[in-house]
Amino acid sequence: MAVSKPRFSDMSTRKYAFLVAVLASARVSTAQSTFDWAKLKPSTDLSWVPCDTGFECARLSVPLDYSSPSAGTAAIAVIRFPAQVAPTDPAYRGPILFNPGGPGGSGVQSLSGIAPEFASIIGPNFDFVSFDPRGKSSSPFIGVGVSTPAVSFFKSGVETALWAAGELPLSLNASSDSTALARIWGQAQIQGQVAAARDSSGILKYLTTDNVARDMLLITQKMGFDKLKYYGVSYGTVLGATFAALFPDKIERMILDGVLDVDSWFDVDSWFQANLTIQSSSTDAALDTFFVGCAAAGPSACAFAPSSSSTPQEISDRLTALTNAIRKQPVPVVTPAGYALVDYSFLRATIFNVLYTPYDLFSLLAEALVDLENGNGAKLFAPQAQPLFQCGDDTSLAESEAGVGVAVMCGDAVEVTDTLDELKAFYANAAKVSQFAEFLTGRSRVTCSGWKVYREDRFKGPAKAANTSAPILFVSNTADPVTPKAGALKTLANFPGSVLLTQDSPGHTSLAATSFCTLGYLAEYMINGTLPPPGTTCSVDETLFGDNSNTNIINGQAGGGTSPRAVAVAQNEGLRDAVKKAREALRPGFNRKIF
Repeated sequence: MAVSKPRFSDMSTRKYAFLVAVLASARVSTAQSTFDWAKLKPSTDLSWVPCDTGFECARLSVPLDYSSPSAGTAAIAVIRFPAQVAPTDPAYRGPILFNPGGPGGSGVQSLSGIAPEFASIIGPNFDFVSFDPRGKSSSPFIGVGVSTPAVSFFKSGVETALWAAGELPLSLNASSDSTALARIWGQAQIQGQVAAARDSSGILKYLTTDNVARDMLLITQKMGFDKLKYYGVSYGTVLGATFAALFPDKIERMILDGVLDVDSWFDVDSWFQANLTIQSSSTDAALDTFFVGCAAAGPSACAFAPSSSSTPQEISDRLTALTNAIRKQPVPVVTPAGYALVDYSFLRATIFNVLYTPYDLFSLLAEALVDLENGNGAKLFAPQAQPLFQCGDDTSLAESEAGVGVAVMCGDAVEVTDTLDELKAFYANAAKVSQFAEFLTGRSRVTCSGWKVYREDRFKGPAKAANTSAPILFVSNTADPVTPKAGALKTLANFPGSVLLTQDSPGHTSLAATSFCTLGYLAEYMINGTLPPPGTTCSVDETLFGDNSNTNIINGQAGGGTSPRAVAVAQNEGLRDAVKKAREALRPGFNRKIF
């Protein structure tokens, strides 16, 4: 049901939110292990050592440039959760490589939080393997130098913090502030020039997605297998599709979940021009599910529903009134954990982030919105409170987070040659398309306008293959806020014989909700290579509001799935917790824990 939603414009989101997430993630994850990667010497083989309870780690030496071995090497941090059977056992199925997205997301950190859950979902006879991509130096473990050499735009953590503090907010509404975009453009030119000038190791041009795909093939081969088994989410679908285009005969299994329009990834102009409308409509559809679900649940389950007879439009109007009030008068918050001004920007960013995992967060968001109406922003702020910066010289944060994503995103793409006037026109139009336009476009296009480092022989698309050695299983939600189903359908068309499995839910990737139907098909495919019938849609076994008890399983629904594996999976209620833990671990870096 479409409703008239609150229009968020003239936004001034705090640019330091990303840095907060980086520092918080580093502090939390470091406390989880005492393994020191710096003491682990890289080798041309995977020399596994115990690194945390149940895990083994290695650092693999790979060519910086696969076409020119003399260019030097990189050391890739690799982690595995071993199968519960020995490699010599006939039941052993080999490694499944996992990428959590990004670009530049830490596979080491992600897998250390979700591997047991993946084993519950897919099965215990696989090694679950991930890695920190080249240029990524931070990890959940102590010690600097995880994957090396590392990107270094800035010389220290202090310089990183100062740069972030000086950046303008993400709002790119050129129609309302003609000087803001000009300053952001100027900052992008500085960043691009600084990155190029400080690229003393010459690594930036080698961080591209095609080289990471080559690293994955080498990891697979070093583990004794010729063909890749892979599960990639979000940007990990770009990585997977790139691998499939480069090595179509090297695929044994490939699941791509939360699928981007991969061809457009390599063409920034196409990415933003062609996809903004499609992506924004999916984001708005995800927000619609809050209004519709809240109205259906009523005030007993959704605190933001005015009455049991409230309509989705009335709830949307209530949010509009609240955002307008916060725009006029922000709510100051002081708690033992910190302080902040819960303003229009803060509220808006929180709502967008919640759309990633709505089954976990919609009820809590509803409660926080009611409190905010009453002048209390503590519930909205407290879980996000983190000290912004501790004095010191933490180069690892500067190296890993400030650079890898930009270097890969801009370095992959066709060079952006927009003038400032062209950028102003683009962002002015974007602001008219969606209430979340700046989150969907971000600073990416203007940032890449300042990028200077490209490798001429990089893979530039199209990501396609007429005949892969195994069909790919694509997975998409009906209302994914950042990777719409339309992008999945476009990418699917590039790989004949592959199949798209649709999950009827909001949220980013299928892990945003528990669907025993989806889980069954994922497991069937990874174990047996069996694809769901084309056009299959799975329902979910959770509700957006209220009690997520075992009702569907008791009634024998199993998410609407008909596969034998789906029915078997439905018998394991522990998988609901496994999926929830997995999605909590996989929230993207900028999407800090909201509640």
